[in-house]
Amino acid sequence: MANDVCTERPLFGGAISCSFPARFQDVSNIREVPDHQEVFVDPTRDESLIIELLDLKSEVADHESATWFLRDLAIEQDASDSVVIEHSGMMELTGLQNGNEAVPAMTAVGKLAVSKGRQGRGAENIVRVYLANIRLKNVSTDVLITAYEPLIINPLSESARTVGAGVAVPAEQSGCLPVQEVFRLAVSSFKIHDWNLFGGGAVA
Repeated sequence: MANDVCTERPLFGGAISCSFPARFQDVSNIREVPDHQEVFVDPTRDESLIIELLDLKSEVADHESATWFLRDLAIEQDASDSVVIEHSGMMELTGLQNGNEAVPAMTAVGKLAVSKGRQGRGAENIVRVYLANIRLKNVSTDVLITAYEPLIINPLSESARTVGAGVAVPAEQSGCLPVQEVFRLAVSSFKIHDWNLFGGGAVA
């Protein structure tokens, strides 16, 4: 049974919120984070959760958007040759309404081989990535919620120093909510409290 305490966390100055375990620490307290991102990590498990606001990719079809963003993320992290898309689907966000309808979040799950920070080839960890794309077309914005779950830690990775090399310890054994459930909770609880965040237009 997971002992994780989950709380509603204010994002982007309180304009947005979503819920996830308190063990995920705000990275902006440690280093600078771009204005369009909120980044949270659990350093003891090398798990992370990222919420970011991007200009709407209007050329990408809605039903393909999460898969498209996941492949784009793989290219950005020099992992395009290792990405394996395991699942794609849709979640309804009951806390986010467009008229009388719940706004959908397109989702995709994949496996990547990625290196930490500036570490290059040869130090890649195998991670499972959960990605949700919430399309806010009325404010020309794509919201991405991305969760990273390490599966195998490379002995040469800097992650090995804190969490150990080899197969990652399952969350349940550590009394933690699995990343899949952390992701689902963060996405399903996503709320916008102040639409002025988007300035009536796109967010960079």
